[in-house]
Amino acid sequence: MAKIQLNGKKVAIKSNFSLFDLLKKYKLINKKVAIEHNGSIVPKINYKKKNLKDNDKVEIVHFIGGG
Repeated sequence: MAKIQLNGKKVAIKSNFSLFDLLKKYKLINKKVAIEHNGSIVPKINYKKKNLKDNDKVEIVHFIGGG
C-alpha cells in the first residue's frame, strides 16, 4: 500500500497503481481530464506508464460543460 495526496486529500492505493488505474477507480476514464503529478502535467499517453509512489501529489481536474 502507498499513501498519496489526491486533490489535497490523503488516499491509500495499491502498490504499482498507475494514473490510469486511479482514473478507473474514480470513474473518470471517459471524462476529459488533466492530471498534474508532483507539479508536472502528465500527457494522456503516459497515464498507463506513470506509476504512483508513497507521498506523491496528484491533482485531477475534469471539464464539464455549461452555459
